[in-house]
Amino acid sequence: MASVVGTYARAFADVVMTAKSKLDPDRALQELNSIQALLAESDPLRRVLENPSIPGDRKRAVLDAITARLGTTRQVRNFVAVLTDNQRLPLFGEILRQTEQELNNRQGFAEAQVSSARQLSGPEKQMLEAEITKMTGKKVRAIYEQDASLLGGAVVQVGSTIYDGSVKGQLEGIHEQLVES
Repeated sequence: MASVVGTYARAFADVVMTAKSKLDPDRALQELNSIQALLAESDPLRRVLENPSIPGDRKRAVLDAITARLGTTRQVRNFVAVLTDNQRLPLFGEILRQTEQELNNRQGFAEAQVSSARQLSGPEKQMLEAEITKMTGKKVRAIYEQDASLLGGAVVQVGSTIYDGSVKGQLEGIHEQLVES
């Protein structure tokens, strides 16, 4: 299914990034997230849109009512309609994650997960993001979380690469060196 997910994600990213669409990538992702949240909250809605025995025009009428209420752009509405028509709605969450990754790559962004022992101040976040930008060569979109078990410092994950600058990580490194010698 990974290739199916990637195909839909790349196709929608193409639509968003074309000059003709004039669609802000952040807005498109926000709208898709809103629709995903609605589908997660409403089991009856999801069942209607996923039911192959309900005609496509009826599903699109329901989708039109929802997207009109949400103020969704035409491109996002059409994308969700394509997923619905092709019975790919069960993959919506995966497609959304892949689409976000694809759009980030095309815009030159790296997504970073930052765990720190304490809440970081604004200037500290800016400094950390500047360092991550230097290391990756990409603009950074950071998601911050607090993890008291780190004792101090921070752990940053960009893609599959982990940068461990935590006190806990340093102590574990010292422990390994002592055990080896």
